[in-house]
Amino acid sequence: MTLSSDGPTTLSPARIRFALLALALGGFGIGATEFVAMGLLPDIARDLLPGVYARSPEDANASAGWIISAYALGVVVGAPTIAAAAARWPRRRLLLALLTAFTLGTIASALLPTFELVLVARFIAALPHGAYFGIASLVAASLMGPGKRARGVALVLSGLTIANVIGVPAITWLGQAAGWRIAYLAVAAIFALTFAAVLLAVPWQAGDPNATMKRELRAFARVQVWFALGIGAIGFGGLFAVYSYVAPLATDVTGLAPSFVPVVLVVIGLGMTVGNLVGGALADRSVRRSMYGFFGLLAASLVLLGLTASNPVGLCIGLFLVGGSAAALSPTIQARLMDVARDSQSIAAALNHSALNIGNSLGAVLGGLAIAGGLGYVAPVWIGLVLTIAGILLALASFALDRARGRRGIAVPYATGAVEVVGEGY
Repeated sequence: MTLSSDGPTTLSPARIRFALLALALGGFGIGATEFVAMGLLPDIARDLLPGVYARSPEDANASAGWIISAYALGVVVGAPTIAAAAARWPRRRLLLALLTAFTLGTIASALLPTFELVLVARFIAALPHGAYFGIASLVAASLMGPGKRARGVALVLSGLTIANVIGVPAITWLGQAAGWRIAYLAVAAIFALTFAAVLLAVPWQAGDPNATMKRELRAFARVQVWFALGIGAIGFGGLFAVYSYVAPLATDVTGLAPSFVPVVLVVIGLGMTVGNLVGGALADRSVRRSMYGFFGLLAASLVLLGLTASNPVGLCIGLFLVGGSAAALSPTIQARLMDVARDSQSIAAALNHSALNIGNSLGAVLGGLAIAGGLGYVAPVWIGLVLTIAGILLALASFALDRARGRRGIAVPYATGAVEVVGEGY
């Protein structure tokens, strides 16, 4: 198989699988470091904010939640900045640098003594998040070969979705048993292991020798890039409106015991894992049809969940479908971004994760406002439906613009391998 950025290199199928596994392991570590705080928040609050916790555990937990927000902010800031600045770096070297930053930032998160310092460490630890997924996706696409770009993206993202099934519950249990700092040290060990795996398995690939910060940032001058970012930030917020409040949904609405909440989380994780792989395969056939189909499925799944959440079977089926359809959109949206960004591929591959983390914050905030307004724990489901419908409308507008430009004789891509788009402002 021919795989190099600057010349032919033949790799065995076993070596390719090993390289893809190494890249996915990094996604597993990122999924663990991003989501494990949600299960350990009371432990973190009790340790870092003891005075506040003694007066009011609720206030301490709310303040500790800034650790999650600091990580999301780090992703939003770091993804475009690092991807644009380092697009010319050889890709394996850049991946190794990002994994080093992940390892050191996570160790600092585990060892620093005060809440304020841990907050800064979580922001710093998040900076490589989007750039790692972006560059790893480009490497995976090259390893997979022509016509399989979205499947390469999905394989890298599979590490993150599998982390929600295995890694997050296991590391949360470890943190509850041995302390939250031990949990973060375990995550740092995953990143160190990924560093070794990438060093051994991922072949050398040149960066883009013609890339400049100015060229990468030109992506922001294209209307379709903003449409794609809006689709991710708003439409994907539907998942996080539900995910952020799934524990009280299961206990207060469905009537399940708190001990059943990890099972509910596993159900969502399984749906996300299946949906991610299916979405990657179908997006390689048609980005447009995949986006319409999975947004439609997400909307229907949210309606099902909202109507059946009081029943344990309905809750699990609804959450599996919500997780699956939302995860299927992730490689689809990333493929769309890479299509419309044209020659700004490094920043396009990373921007998807900035958009999704904005969706994370947006869904959580709006869902929380609905709950605080006395609308109950099912209200975030309907908030998620509104966000999903907004995402559908943005997708319709984006592809309508494609058709309008196509009628004026401008080629537009709907799937991998299509003709390059021409014309400024696309």
